Amino acid sequence: MRVLGIDPGLTRCGWGVVDGRPGARPTAVGVGVVRSSAELDLELRLLELHTAVTALLREHRPDVVAIERVFTQNNKGTATGTAQAAGVAALAAAQADRPVAWHTPSEVKAAISGNGRADKEQVTLMVTRVLGLAAAPKPADAADALALAVCHVWRGPAQQRLRVAALAGGIGAPMTTRTLPRWTGVAK
Repeated sequence: MRVLGIDPGLTRCGWGVVDGRPGARPTAVGVGVVRSSAELDLELRLLELHTAVTALLREHRPDVVAIERVFTQNNKGTATGTAQAAGVAALAAAQADRPVAWHTPSEVKAAISGNGRADKEQVTLMVTRVLGLAAAPKPADAADALALAVCHVWRGPAQQRLRVAALAGGIGAPMTTRTLPRWTGVAK
């Protein structure tokens, strides 16, 4: 399974691509950060992010896109920008007909380090070790994106099996296969 992990942000949006399967050591395929200038208008920053994520989807062809679920942050402006960036990444994934998996920061930290309250340094250290990297990914946004991808490689299939079992037992709403309409642009 190939996973594109996205650590959303407007100024720095981390991305990481990992190949792997549960029970095996994952492999890093690519990692980086998409940057946008705070001096640009918001819509242009979001467009830059959308363009970059779309290019990553085309280049790496992931099976799934794992995005950090925006929880609560002390700075509401930061939380809003993070949520907007996450939405743009999810939109790009939907346009590429790729499923999106949402993981909380504590879920990712627990998966990669065994501690849901791990700090940035611990997450970066464990990402470097788990993926067998020669050097730690920098900045922390890039390491966080790789951690998201690893988290999904390890936990995503089990979560899907639990959903299927719950539905078979009559718990929850049935999941339907979705066919997304293709966006053809704005009508003039």
